[in-house]
Formats: sequence, structure tokens, C-alpha cells
Amino acid sequence: MRDAVIVEAVRTPVGRRRGALSGVHPVDLSAHILRALVDRTGIDPAMVDDVIWGCVSQVGEQTMNVARNAVLAAGWPESVPGTTIDRQCGSSQQSLHFAAAAVVSGQCEVVVAGGVESMSRVPMGSSVGSGVGMPFGPLVLDRYGGVAFNQGAGAEMIVERWGLTRSQLDDYSLGSHRKAAAAQDAGAFEAEIAPVTLPDGTAVSADEGIRRDSTAEAMAALPTPFKADGTVTAASSSQISDGAAGLLVTTTEKARELGLTPLARVHTAVVAAADPVIMLTAPIPATEKALKRSGLAIGDIGAVEVNEAFAPVPLAWLVETGADPAAVNARGGAIALGHPLGGSGARLLTTLLHRMRSEQIGYGLQTMCEGGGMANATILELV
Repeated sequence: MRDAVIVEAVRTPVGRRRGALSGVHPVDLSAHILRALVDRTGIDPAMVDDVIWGCVSQVGEQTMNVARNAVLAAGWPESVPGTTIDRQCGSSQQSLHFAAAAVVSGQCEVVVAGGVESMSRVPMGSSVGSGVGMPFGPLVLDRYGGVAFNQGAGAEMIVERWGLTRSQLDDYSLGSHRKAAAAQDAGAFEAEIAPVTLPDGTAVSADEGIRRDSTAEAMAALPTPFKADGTVTAASSSQISDGAAGLLVTTTEKARELGLTPLARVHTAVVAAADPVIMLTAPIPATEKALKRSGLAIGDIGAVEVNEAFAPVPLAWLVETGADPAAVNARGGAIALGHPLGGSGARLLTTLLHRMRSEQIGYGLQTMCEGGGMANATILELV
């Protein structure tokens, strides 16, 4: 029976907005990851059947099919195709799902899954209102009473529904920075990062968003932009970032033929959807669906990555799933490391996989909220 295995996973450092990676075109960032996958595995890129690449703001530098352009920029054979997909923040996680389905079905033998976002160069929302109309359409707006879909407002709704407090959000967010700093200091990210060399010769090798000097007092003083007298602040929100990540996917049989070592098997891959107004709660049903389909219990999952779009997202997820908090985002999350939209799913998968390998964890789960009220959930099995 055919399966889907990951034989390599790599990412760029995550750059802060207007930071070290802001001078790098998103196609070139993507090409850097493609070259890194070849360098690490020794695979002939002509063997790759497809490159499936996530990107959210597909306008300007990120339009005209980033995936195909990345293939060409990487110097890969012109025979290698590529396609760019958008499932909002889960775009590159969905890339892995499509890649896994392609190799399991036999449509492909070797696929690269991943994604990119340069939020410095292509600002979030820049594809909206660019002179060619507005999204959603009148029927959707009528269905939801003309509501303005807003993730920050959705985060505040989660706070109200789950009875979360400002101090809980701030404590969680401070913990994200501390965990990420500890992981960085311990060298936990080194194996997963392919440093980016800038035109001036500077090598960017570390995530830039970690705030080592953050304090609870400083967080408590921040305003709440999404609601007057609310709870969600910039400190409890993911950072605007630049970055890319990718995974090389094949079957166990093909990996053996190519002399590659599988790192993990894509055990279960699902997608779910919920209320698009609150928008950020679908990781809960997505996790339930993944566990049911896999035959596993939450206690079987030793490592979890829940994207920290906003602190209320993982906090509500923890309440509903009963997962061990120590297993979740153990090396920090998007609040500390950043959230380059189209690249985040693959970044999370890469971090999850490397943690599973280093700590010999049998099963890992990744899930993330997505615009429109959706969420992907992926269970990896260490091999």
C-alpha cells in the first residue's frame, strides 16, 4: 500500500517586518528553500513531479504563480512544474496535504510542498480593493448581515466565549517568547534553518522576532486595537513576518529507490470549517476530526503545533481538547517567531518534525486557523 513520507523539511529564518529578509524577493526566498532541499538530500530536481506552494497575498511580487517562478529561479530544469495555492494562513499546510494525496494516489512520485510570504514587500491585505472589486460578494455579505470579517474581532469573540482574561493572554504570549528564546539558545532551530545570504554577504541564520526583554508589565500597558476595553493586543497577536519553508514528499518505496531516509509519515490529513465570523475556532473540530480518523487519542500525541495567530486560539484549543500544555508549541509559536502567512503551515510542520526527531516523539499534530473559518490538521508519525 502506498504511503506519503517526508524525507526533508527546511525553512528560512523568519524575518521581522522590514527586517533582514525584507530585501529578498519572495520568489528568491522560495528558490532558496528549493535549493536547500536538493543540497540536503542530493536528489536530482528533475525527479520532482510538482512543486505545490502556498501564498496568501497573490499580488505584485507574489503573483504569476510563485511556485513555477521559484523553480526557474532555483535553476531547476524547466520540465519541473509548480502551482501556487491559497487556503489563507493554512496554505502551505494544505500544500503538504495535496502533496501527500498526490503520491499516495500514484499521480506523483516526488513532490515538494511548502510556501512563502514576504509581508514586508507585499503587505497583508494588499490584494483587496486593488481596483478590480471586493471579495466575498453580496450573497455572502447578506448571509452574515453585512458583518466585516476580521480576525482580530474574532479573537476577541473567543475571549468572551471561553471566558479568557487579559492576564491569561499576556502570560501565554510572554511564555511563547521565553520558550522560543530558550530553544534558540539551545540550538534547537539550527537543523531546520537554511541560512539566507544577502547580497552584501551577510548570513541571516536566526529568527528575528523573539523579544527577550518582554515583560508582563510592558504587555499589560498595550492598547487593545480590536475592541475598546478588549483583551487582545499586539503582544498577544502573531507578528507580521517574512519567510519560506518546504518539505520533500515521496513514498517509502520511492525513498528506498532514491537512497533517501524517511523522517516521518503523513499519518492523517484533514480540513474542517466553522463559523467564518468568529473565524478562528476551526482548529478544534479539525483536531477532533483528525483524531477520529486516525484512531488516536489526544494523549497519544506527544508534540503539538497550534498556530498562534492570536493567543486566544491555542488557549481555547487547550480547553476543548484537554491536551497537555507542555506538549503544545514547546519551542514557541508565531507570537514570538512570526507568521509569514503562506509559509507558516510549512514552517510549523518543519519545526514539529525536527522536534519529533530530536526528542523521539512518535506522533505529532499540527493545526492552524484560517481565514473564512477553516482549519487544517495534520498528524505525523515518526519513522
